[in-house]
Amino acid sequence: MARILFFGKLADAAGGRSRDWPLNEATKTIDDLVSALCAKEDALASALNEKSVRFIINEMIAPRDAAISDEDEIAFLPPVSGG
Repeated sequence: MARILFFGKLADAAGGRSRDWPLNEATKTIDDLVSALCAKEDALASALNEKSVRFIINEMIAPRDAAISDEDEIAFLPPVSGG
């Protein structure tokens, strides 16, 4: 199972900071994972689909089309603002 971490307002939308998620044959990329999460959780769907959400795989920034596996830790970072 992949370990999924949510930070900031994404953790609020997900109802917690982390969860374990079994990946299947249809879930091979971050984009696939986002689609699977959004299909099950309406509150999380709009938050994860914001353009400035960042994706981290095993502590490395990754693009939305990056490959994932059951051994990965996948983090979703919300948009950051400030000055």
